[in-house]
Amino acid sequence: MAGAILRRLTPTAATSPRVAPLLPLLVARGVSDSTDAITVETSVPFKSHIVDAPSREATTTARELLSFFRDMSLMRRAEIAADSLYKAKLIRGFCHLYDGQEAVAVGMEAAITRADAIITAYRDHCAYLARGGDLVAAFAELMGRRDGCSRGKGGSMHFYKRDANFFGGHGIVGAQVPLGCGIAFAQRYRKEGTVTFDLYGDGAANQGQLFEALNMAALWKLPVVLVCENNHYGMGTAEWRASKSPAYYKRGDYVPGLKVDGMDVLAVKQACKFAKEHVLENGPIILEMDTYRYHGHSMSDPGSTYRTRNEIAGIRQERDPIERVRKLILAHEFATAQELKDMEKEIRKQVDAAIAKAKESPMPDPSELFTNVYVNDCGLESFGVDRKVVRTVLP
Repeated sequence: MAGAILRRLTPTAATSPRVAPLLPLLVARGVSDSTDAITVETSVPFKSHIVDAPSREATTTARELLSFFRDMSLMRRAEIAADSLYKAKLIRGFCHLYDGQEAVAVGMEAAITRADAIITAYRDHCAYLARGGDLVAAFAELMGRRDGCSRGKGGSMHFYKRDANFFGGHGIVGAQVPLGCGIAFAQRYRKEGTVTFDLYGDGAANQGQLFEALNMAALWKLPVVLVCENNHYGMGTAEWRASKSPAYYKRGDYVPGLKVDGMDVLAVKQACKFAKEHVLENGPIILEMDTYRYHGHSMSDPGSTYRTRNEIAGIRQERDPIERVRKLILAHEFATAQELKDMEKEIRKQVDAAIAKAKESPMPDPSELFTNVYVNDCGLESFGVDRKVVRTVLP
């Protein structure tokens, strides 16, 4: 163990070969940067449908666990900050927060590469950050500013990062599922050897377009992993009230499935690694991530009218993904409790600094309203309400 303890860490030393951390490692005494493998058993066994489940024995390192802790803590803090910005009316429109579900985004990213594609629904902030998205660009987009990741035109539900194969945030329930299967079709057609992770919620699990897309994906053996993020409430409706069969990993019938503890980042990583290998050889698979959101469905939903505060507190106490990793780090003496608290303090400072910088970004120019509507924005004229005065002519 002594050989794995460093007096001083640098961002270069902390960078994982697979996923660059969202936040550089703290300069700290006693924080381990070891890449020696340890084996950890997942919290609960995987449940499987017409496929052999992967092993519960997950391999990780001190470096990876600390990266998981940092990245999930940063996501948690960013979402809490977004809550405050929304209440201050600096974020307008719809806003769906991801706190509680961070292990899905982080564990998935740890199992794949940036050459693989991800597409998701409107709860997309943390998926964007996991893909290497810039924190300032995230807050700028939330506030509708020019420096946002979608130029301030997408807002909360439409984050996008093409250079990392993150195909967004989509506001129509279930609409991204066939699009994700289309991305997988392109990957197979081009023989890229990459896969698409196609995310949707339990509230979208009964959509007809999901089953149509899944049928075609199975027929053509497309390299697509359908990930159902089951947080147990579609808006304010409990899963058992909306679905006769809430075992979503079995809903593919002829398509294999796994049920995964989506609050266990190592279980998510293990399942996604297994799924990627499976779909490259055999075609689609469904992963049901058993997870939980602490906020309501959106910022307009207090989240306490259809579930009890005791239920939420119980999940926080028993299954919180960040606390699980914290316990692992402390148990293996990869860092002290104080060092982890110091890391969280640095994260708060980083989030605050990103918000301050995002606020300095100007609003988009009005002409941006008419760009990206057509493939070639050529000769498009915009008139005023009287239809007499030309307001904008695109080149």
